[in-house]
This record gives sequence, structure tokens and C-alpha cells, in this order.
Amino acid sequence: MSVSYMTHPLIKHKITLIRRETTGTNEFRKIIEEIAMLMGYEALADLPTTDVEVKTPIETTIQPVIDGKKLAVVPILRAGLGMVNGILALVPSAKVGHIGLYRDPETHQPHEYYCKLPDSIEERQIVVVDPMLATGDSAVDTVTMIKQHGGKKIKFMSIIAAPEGVSALMKAHPDIQLYVGCLDRQLNENAYICPGLGDAGDRIFGTI
Repeated sequence: MSVSYMTHPLIKHKITLIRRETTGTNEFRKIIEEIAMLMGYEALADLPTTDVEVKTPIETTIQPVIDGKKLAVVPILRAGLGMVNGILALVPSAKVGHIGLYRDPETHQPHEYYCKLPDSIEERQIVVVDPMLATGDSAVDTVTMIKQHGGKKIKFMSIIAAPEGVSALMKAHPDIQLYVGCLDRQLNENAYICPGLGDAGDRIFGTI
């Protein structure tokens, strides 16, 4: 459907902070959540609403609430877990699924080891989260799995992306909406994003 690149100065500022190799695990983890919340605010701007009757201390009025089945947040394990709480801060009633993929260190290809999605996934607005969109292979496989389970309305949020990953994901799944915090220059020979921020999972969980 489309690719949206974030332009808000707060998002840009916070991405700079997590790029620094001196940013410790606790600070890195908190900022990842903050960026996810800021990006989520943008990505969820088109959520459908319906009107309900509400009684205020003054009078009865008709006001909007989110319509239909609630949101489903699906992090790609493990780094995607760092973004979940940022989305839940906006929509606490959202359901959370998990998709586990690991990257082969030699081929850089993703391999699935876990998939658990909320019920009625076909009726939900799904937001897939992963801090890094590098080659795009994991992202493509994740969206494919969700579609195979019946998911239809899919948004993908990534804090930092390489042009190669954006191209691969949108070529494979042109019907989704992609939200990118910052588009970096390229991938290096080890399929890491440059300038990037290193391994997001290691930095979130302190396993460097």
C-alpha cells in the first residue's frame, strides 16, 4: 500500500541516542519503547471508530471509540519484543502474538522456530514490529506466515531500515503499510545496516 518515513523531530532525536555505542542497555531499552510509541501514534491514525453513548457529569453525549476487534501486535522475536510496550501504552487492550525467526550466520537467511497469533486474527488490525529491517527476509517471511493464518490488515513498523529491506518487503507484500523511523544508507557484507546501531536484540537484552 505505502511506505511512510517518520519526520517528527522527537523520533529523529531518539534514534540518534540509540545509535550511540555508549548508550547502555537500560537506556536503550527505554528509548526503543518511546520510539515505538511515537511511531505507533502515527501508524494508528487511521484506526476505524464507532460512536457510543457516554454519560458525563454534565450530560449524555455521543463520542467515538475504536471500532471492531482490537489491535494485534506481533513482534518478531526477539528484538521486536522491545517495541511491544510502546504500542501497548497506546492501546492497552491490544492482543500480542509472537513470531520467532533466527538468522543463519552463514547464509543470513531466516528460519522459523515459533508462531503464535491471537484468535480472530483475520478480523484484527495487525501491527508487526521489529526494530531493524535489514535484508527484509525475516519481514517477508513473517508477513507471509500471518497471511497464511488469515491475517489481512497488516502494518509493519521498523525503527531503522536499509533500502534493500524496504524494497524486498514491499515487492513481496505491496498490500501492507510500512512505517520506517529512519532509512539508512545500505547493508554491509555481513548484512548489517550502515550506519545502523549494531544488533538491536543484543542491545535490548544486554547480550553483547
